[in-house]
Amino acid sequence: MVRQLITRRPKATGKILKLFADDAEYQHYRYGCFVTSLDLPAELVWKIYRMRADAENRIKELKYDFGADSFNIKNFSATEATMNFVMLAYNIMSLFRQVVLGSKVQPTLKTLRYKVFAVGGYLTKNGNARVLKLSLAMRRREWFTGLWDKSRAFDLPAIFPSHL
Repeated sequence: MVRQLITRRPKATGKILKLFADDAEYQHYRYGCFVTSLDLPAELVWKIYRMRADAENRIKELKYDFGADSFNIKNFSATEATMNFVMLAYNIMSLFRQVVLGSKVQPTLKTLRYKVFAVGGYLTKNGNARVLKLSLAMRRREWFTGLWDKSRAFDLPAIFPSHL
């Protein structure tokens, strides 16, 4: 069991005990419970599990948004290659979320699909140039064009030859 003082750690995870809601002793704390087979001191178990707190959400995202649980190919090498492509796609999307969106909250691929990628549009010609016209509500245009500005300001950590 872990007990955290709310005034000291206001964003602490856990639950306030409803069973003892009237007792002043328990009102100022959040409680959490860990069940493990690890033979380690309780504080170390808590620290280990805290470090991987968001890992379950990433696993669910790989499973549901990237289909990591729904492909089964007869050849092991083909399955491995497919999984590598899924992981590559996930890492590219993760980089997009960190660099372009810049938010601490990581929206899922499903959310990004509807907010960023599934935007209707059509091509027009302006002289010899083709222009992509996006059908965005006026209140979303500034936010959307801001994404392009952020992506232009991003520098890759490696330099690639321009002739490739």
